[in-house]
Amino acid sequence: MAKDKSSTTEDNYDARLSAVLPFAQPLASKKLNKKVLKTVKKASKAKNVKRGVKEVVKALRKGEKGLVVVAGDISPPDVISHIPVLCEDQSVPYVFVPSKQDLGSAGATKRPTSVVFVVPGSSKKKDGKAKEEEYREAFDDVVKEVKSL
Repeated sequence: MAKDKSSTTEDNYDARLSAVLPFAQPLASKKLNKKVLKTVKKASKAKNVKRGVKEVVKALRKGEKGLVVVAGDISPPDVISHIPVLCEDQSVPYVFVPSKQDLGSAGATKRPTSVVFVVPGSSKKKDGKAKEEEYREAFDDVVKEVKSL
């Protein structure tokens, strides 16, 4: 009865669409959603992620660059409603994914996560270089797709 992870993520995508907020635009397609979550997972292994509203807002105000991934099923919506505006002010690309559960597990936490900021190149360790280059290509690819939405 064990399902592989990719099928549960896809099933979750369709199931969570009904709970997505009306202002959750641009919303990642099923294919892009998978790519975004994979990139977040790789980035969190390289320790290049900021999780949670407080941390992300702080990084945006400092002027850091990267990709902001916002969960579209947050309640109450006021918690994240200001993040797209901040991203546009700082010209940082952002995308909504339907599930906070998926975003949390991709960000290497057990808790559902409302927002994640992938900051490439923030790790200054030498061993982090290999991990960083591993996801850098995927990150650039996702950013290009998000900007085209």
